[in-house]
Amino acid sequence: MELFRTKSVEQALAETATGDRKLVRSLGAWDLAIMGVAVAVGAGIFSIGAQAAAFHAGPAAILSFLIAGVICAAAVMCYAEFASMIPAAGSAYTFTYTTVGEIVAWIIGWDLILEMLFAGSVVSKYWSVYLNDFLRLMGFHASTEIDFGKFKFDWAPLIVITFFTVLLVLGTKIGARVDGAFTILKIGIVVFVVIVGFFYIKMSNYTPFIPPSEPASKVLGPSSGGVMTQPLLQWVTGQQPTVYGVSGIISGAALVFFSFLGFDVVATASEEAKNPKRNVPLGIGIGMLMVIVMYMLVAIVTTGMVSYKDLAKAKDPSLATGFELAGATWAAKIISFAIVIGLTTVVMVLLLGLTRVIFAMSRDGLLPRGLSKVGKHGTPAKLQIAVGVLFAIVSSTFDVSILADMVNIGTLSAFTLVAISIPIMRKKRPDLPRSFKIPGNPWVPILIAVANLWLMLNLTVLTWIRFVVWLLIGFCIYFGYSYRHSRLGTGELDVDVEKAEEDLDLAGVVEENAESRRA
Repeated sequence: MELFRTKSVEQALAETATGDRKLVRSLGAWDLAIMGVAVAVGAGIFSIGAQAAAFHAGPAAILSFLIAGVICAAAVMCYAEFASMIPAAGSAYTFTYTTVGEIVAWIIGWDLILEMLFAGSVVSKYWSVYLNDFLRLMGFHASTEIDFGKFKFDWAPLIVITFFTVLLVLGTKIGARVDGAFTILKIGIVVFVVIVGFFYIKMSNYTPFIPPSEPASKVLGPSSGGVMTQPLLQWVTGQQPTVYGVSGIISGAALVFFSFLGFDVVATASEEAKNPKRNVPLGIGIGMLMVIVMYMLVAIVTTGMVSYKDLAKAKDPSLATGFELAGATWAAKIISFAIVIGLTTVVMVLLLGLTRVIFAMSRDGLLPRGLSKVGKHGTPAKLQIAVGVLFAIVSSTFDVSILADMVNIGTLSAFTLVAISIPIMRKKRPDLPRSFKIPGNPWVPILIAVANLWLMLNLTVLTWIRFVVWLLIGFCIYFGYSYRHSRLGTGELDVDVEKAEEDLDLAGVVEENAESRRA
């Protein structure tokens, strides 16, 4: 069995120019940068930073953000190099398909589906939670949940999911403009909150900057000492579950990595970018820099306003909790509004990202081909609607909060394999033009892969068990359907290359005739 058969770059590019499975290029560098900021600046900036300080690293959560940000930035630069060579939908899935083979590409695509489905569902659910909080703070005591006996249905996620599904069906550019407006408003609110927060900082709250290590049960309660909630690396090495200290900084980095989720979505949209070889690396770089700066500032404010010990006593510590404990309860309304706006934009980008990954896998025949047809607006309308329905069902009916760590492990696994693929592609196809190159090949990409793997090992044992189960389900689908229907295996991709070359030749003849008439 040819499990490691690889798709050529020419085949990957030919697919982007054939028939009714071709996406419209309409996004510029700023659109892509805003898309990255839109998906990254959401729940993480308002809640996960406080949780990392309270339960993992104390004031050193600032370092957790820096570590996660540097690793993520390095990883997405690997994405940028690939996108400058292969501006096709599918992101890490497409990149690994051209380097390490089909079976690995399938695993990555399956992981990306895991990442974006669960992330979108979790964020849609939290959008409802924070919307209810905002309404309560404004004096409206109403709930968006409807009880049917023991079953609860939350209608609020339907609103945001339906709104952005319609926009994305009408065109990616329209969705990006609306998303950009929301994102600029969100950035303004973050800057305002940070400036106000600086007036409540007490330098004593930064001491000790790296709190001494403590047993997890002492901080998180007796139930936290179990094997399932312990980081895998601690369990493998026989360490007792602990928080704070140096290990707390690393586990905090693994947690806050969720905050940087989404920059791989920018690479997923590279097939819809104008001049992708320039705009994708530029958009990723600008967006990543903006996000790291904002997260660092929020982490400084959160840990400076209130002691990490006080945050640990709160049920669900967040930036709003910090302001409340500091005596600035008036800020809670502004922060709640910012969270609602922030999560809105995240939902839109994840809807786009999941659709494009499934689109790419369908176009290759690994999933049913009918999913990759585009409509009159140049978007895969039927698939986009189906993804919206799936998001709505999961977020409105299931308790998805326990799946948040699954998002991290799916993202990190994809980042690891993309980084490894950089030196492979450099050796395999040195002839390909690269408008952006990550420096230090092959050692820097290898170090990036090791760093991502290190963060994965600091996720819980339960997360790893769920991840293995997800992979087993994926293998069943691959060997039961995808391997036999792969267009690479049947030789259909070679036909696409021939067709693309014919179209290119025809376009050249038309252009020559036009020039002759003008002369």
